[in-house]
Amino acid sequence: MSISYPAARRADNIDVYHGVSVPDPYRWMEDETAPEVEAWIAAQNTITRAHLDAQPARPTLKARMTQLWNFPRWLPPTTRERGDGTTRYFFTLNDGLRNQPILYVQEGLNGTPRVLIDPNTFSADGTVALSGSFINEVGTLLAYLTSDGGSDEQTIHIRRVTDSDGASADDFAETLIHCRFAQVAWTPDSAGFYYNRYPDPATVAPEARQTNNQLYYHQLGTPQADDVLIYTRPDAPELNFSPEVTSDGRYLVLTVWHGAVNRNRLYYAPLTSDRRVTADDIVPLIDVPDASYNVIGSDGTTFYVFSDLDAPNGRVIAIDLDAPARDQWRTIIAEGAQPIDIAQMAGDRFVLLKLSDASSRLEVVRRDGTPERAIPLPTLGSIWVLTARQASDEVFYRFESFLYPPTIFRHVVSTGETAPFKTPELDFPVEGYETRQIFATSKDGTRVPAFLTHKRGLTLDGNNPVMLYAYGGFSVSLKPIFAVTELAWIEAGGVLAWANLRGGAEYGESWHQAGMGASKQNVFDDFVAVAEALIAQGVTRRERLAIRGGSNGGLLVAACVLQRPDLFGAAVAQVPVTDMLRYQRFTAGRYWVGEYGDAAASADDFAVLYAYSPLHNVEPADYPPTLITTAQGDDRVVPLHSYKFAAALQVAQTGDAPILLRVEGRAGHGQGKPVHKQIDEAADTYAFVFGALGVALV
Repeated sequence: MSISYPAARRADNIDVYHGVSVPDPYRWMEDETAPEVEAWIAAQNTITRAHLDAQPARPTLKARMTQLWNFPRWLPPTTRERGDGTTRYFFTLNDGLRNQPILYVQEGLNGTPRVLIDPNTFSADGTVALSGSFINEVGTLLAYLTSDGGSDEQTIHIRRVTDSDGASADDFAETLIHCRFAQVAWTPDSAGFYYNRYPDPATVAPEARQTNNQLYYHQLGTPQADDVLIYTRPDAPELNFSPEVTSDGRYLVLTVWHGAVNRNRLYYAPLTSDRRVTADDIVPLIDVPDASYNVIGSDGTTFYVFSDLDAPNGRVIAIDLDAPARDQWRTIIAEGAQPIDIAQMAGDRFVLLKLSDASSRLEVVRRDGTPERAIPLPTLGSIWVLTARQASDEVFYRFESFLYPPTIFRHVVSTGETAPFKTPELDFPVEGYETRQIFATSKDGTRVPAFLTHKRGLTLDGNNPVMLYAYGGFSVSLKPIFAVTELAWIEAGGVLAWANLRGGAEYGESWHQAGMGASKQNVFDDFVAVAEALIAQGVTRRERLAIRGGSNGGLLVAACVLQRPDLFGAAVAQVPVTDMLRYQRFTAGRYWVGEYGDAAASADDFAVLYAYSPLHNVEPADYPPTLITTAQGDDRVVPLHSYKFAAALQVAQTGDAPILLRVEGRAGHGQGKPVHKQIDEAADTYAFVFGALGVALV
């Protein structure tokens, strides 16, 4: 039965790009506080809510997902040596269904954890999250960041780490605001720290509120108004500055970045005990953003830098500050056949996290670049989070896979000892399921991998319901992950297909570049190729194939639904980017120009973007059931992308399948979303897919 959608007024807005007139009839939706927009959103939510609540699978799905979510989830600890021979371990844990994970501290490896910060006390609805924490070198002070309602906007608080119950300690009086993507770098004397922030938004135009990033010094116990501006670049307002201090306390290092593409500059300043850094102290070490550069350790005046310069799979180089010319750089670890995903230093060794067909490998390498050992991993899977410090020989990492719940391991590089640190217990019979990897051939002949997870003994009769998920952009490697929402899907007989498209970094920076800018269509072709391979191999058929993706992955889903509406049985586009001609005008969109291009600034970019921009390629067609989700607090991919696309797609739908828009309140792009909202959204998503594919919940 077709749905009567709320009327969406079409205005006569016309933009001209390089001589081409482009209508934008839903421009009015860009003002989401306007009464007309609010009324339209409310009407959309009413229709969507009625449809989702009518799905018979939803109550059972929500109950089962709640059961599955109720298990402990840790992040690897960060260590701090106190100088008296003891070590403090800081880690987060959600022990089940709490809305937000709690930050704990314990004395010694086998100490009793005590609560340091419980963000569940920050708000009644659980929507204020702990979005970062920075500990001084001796583990006695903590700067922590909070965000409200899923926003990227952050507030810095400061807490003293006491020897008793940390939660009873009072914060310092001052709070620091106007921060996004903030980094804190404590001075060696712990009297204060350097941090990056933006100007007071009341002092700049709305479109400039995420420009002119600034480096400040904050003295403990003083108001933010007294903070000292150290460095800014009014001549280059798009630059951002992320500070850190080397392990030996000798240097302040600034990672200078522009946009989300992995190309940055490196600056540094010597630290002295008698005064703070000034702008005159800052030295550009690498001032050409031609590659990624990440300082992972130091030895006197030598910086160890992980970079993909002339090495798409990554390498480690040594740069002597006394002889910094490029022809003096030394390669310590050369580029290899397997891409380096993460490089860190632990004690006097390097720890390398590599990728092999999108799964993780972990290695220890001596200071001179000689391989020492491979660290065995439990199964085919991935390490998403790894913590290591040059001041310690302990490495902690979280290993997981589709059927292996996230487990924290500890490895000591000096001895080779490896042991679990935190192991979860989960009530799910993983032995009845399996993961395997297939490869599809894309339009241009490229080999594209995908993981399939399902019940053992899958029958290849073309009747299995499949959820195909991918991302394909911003150098994000889509490694195996443990997600309880997908457990409910495979438990009901579904197949989870996890595709590794170009645009990610599964095969290094060259794989990323093959799916960005003018090559973005490769990503859509890869996704279609995996979908077609699943059908050709008898895993599923078109009517039982659902696709899902979020953010850049939402763009992927939206573009593929338009390009191949005949190929999919259902689609879920979560917080998608859909207006590729105007995305750079809003909030964080300016950071993506290096990935996508700029239609206004370049005729070539316009031609590429206009060819696939979902909003501008909606034509009358019989589209599959489609759910578009967004959140009113999303200040990264602003909701207007979803509003305008949903309005256009609803008008263009010639079939009876629903085109639904789900708008969440008090939430953002996904970060910091409380558990109860995550469960509700997952239950809605899968109830929609179950209904769209005609799958019975078993």
